[in-house]
Amino acid sequence: MQENQSKRVNIAQGLKGWLGTDTNLLRLMVMTCTIFIVMCLATRGRFLSLPNFQAIGLLFPELAILSLAMMLAMFTGGIDLSVVAIANLSGLVAALIMTRLLPADTATVWVGWTLAGGVVAALVTGVICGAINGMLIARFHISAILATLGTMQLFTGLALVITGGQAITGFPDPFLFAGNGEWWGVPIPFLLFAILAGVLWVIVSRTPFGLQTQLTGSNSLAALFSGIRVPWILFRVYLTTGILASLTGLLMIARTNSAKADYGSSYLLQAILVAVLGGVSPTGGIGSVGGVVTAVIALQMLASGFNMLHFSNFSRDFFWGLFLLLIMVINHYANRRGGGRNG
Repeated sequence: MQENQSKRVNIAQGLKGWLGTDTNLLRLMVMTCTIFIVMCLATRGRFLSLPNFQAIGLLFPELAILSLAMMLAMFTGGIDLSVVAIANLSGLVAALIMTRLLPADTATVWVGWTLAGGVVAALVTGVICGAINGMLIARFHISAILATLGTMQLFTGLALVITGGQAITGFPDPFLFAGNGEWWGVPIPFLLFAILAGVLWVIVSRTPFGLQTQLTGSNSLAALFSGIRVPWILFRVYLTTGILASLTGLLMIARTNSAKADYGSSYLLQAILVAVLGGVSPTGGIGSVGGVVTAVIALQMLASGFNMLHFSNFSRDFFWGLFLLLIMVINHYANRRGGGRNG
């Protein structure tokens, strides 16, 4: 009995020590739990239902992946305003391949090859777009905000030229299953996101590339003098954000069975909001995958609860902004108190 009690104490201390290394994440988790309890009470238990959690798991991966891409760019002290444009362009390229190459008889083997071609084409599009951003920022030393603002217009304009502003629909059923299907009651998009977030967590926190990225954002001059190839790190970061954006584009068109040049325009500001809310510093070098994921879940729970309570979308945006400001104010005063104690 004493042995079991000792194990419980060790587990509790370990959890406390892990959370204690990221006070922003701890506060965000507390507020997320508070939102969950408030929404359960306000909706009289309707929030606490399997269909609601399935809906949340179906919707939030798109914004979450874009937010993780934004996190990587902000790690370097930059930003990527083109992520939504890359997602739309990648989705359109995949849509064109899947709808133009798929014949009327839709033989099973041919459908498989067409789907594979569409996915690969979308990823290649993301790589090319990310490489363009990386070259502009790392090679030509254009500020990230100006470079990605320009490429955002470029990629969106290219998508409009390709489609004429029209939506592309009619994707194969196996592809649509990836955006709307379930496995043992768990939405497929959520499973794909969980795998991706896990891989990204390992990259950010357990690989030299992740550590060098954060050091570059903290102090690029010190990173340069320590032997880090800063331009190469910047190029790889924006290459990665392009790939993540293309994956988001595939999820978006699979869920909606539609690809369009201006889809998800509101995701850009929301991705920035989520990254900051998740503890990512706009000046670079600080943040975590866990914080961003927790922030997305918190905001999606707010949105889901407001829908159940019949709040308007305008009210949702208001409370999202209020939630962000509240977290930022709390973090500011907590950091000031912590600095005062340490100093």
